[in-house]
Amino acid sequence: MSIPISLTVNGQAVSASVDPRTLLVQFLREHLQLTGTHVGCDTAQCGACTVHLNGRAIKSCSVLALQVQGGEVTTIEGLSQNGTLHPMQAAFRECHGLQCGYCTPGMVMASVQLLKDCPNANEEEIREGLDGNICRCTGYHNIVKAIQFCQSGATPTPV
Repeated sequence: MSIPISLTVNGQAVSASVDPRTLLVQFLREHLQLTGTHVGCDTAQCGACTVHLNGRAIKSCSVLALQVQGGEVTTIEGLSQNGTLHPMQAAFRECHGLQCGYCTPGMVMASVQLLKDCPNANEEEIREGLDGNICRCTGYHNIVKAIQFCQSGATPTPV
């Protein structure tokens, strides 16, 4: 049995029919081919699947696609505008805030939310704010540095 849903994803109206058990992360990856949202743990522990729903960061592996009916979802693909990286994406690149890159999309999405909620976050608040996002490769040093870089409004050097 499929149920129709309609929502906005990265500024585009989307309609589809989904199995009622379809998770938002599955809908994004399998139905819409937006594979920047990663599946890391399937238990909402790692944060690799973080997206923004109606302007708030959520873990898309813990939400059914049907629950976002009529909502607005932004994925990592939707952060950049007209080929220009979002300042947080640019900061992660500039400060080498990744290693393997698997957690990076979720980490970036969570970081955008973190600075929206706490624009003057200090290092301790940044580390606490990232508590729900796990990176298995880094010691978080460059991730924190990237967030602080973005926070400072510095301009990344061109590639």
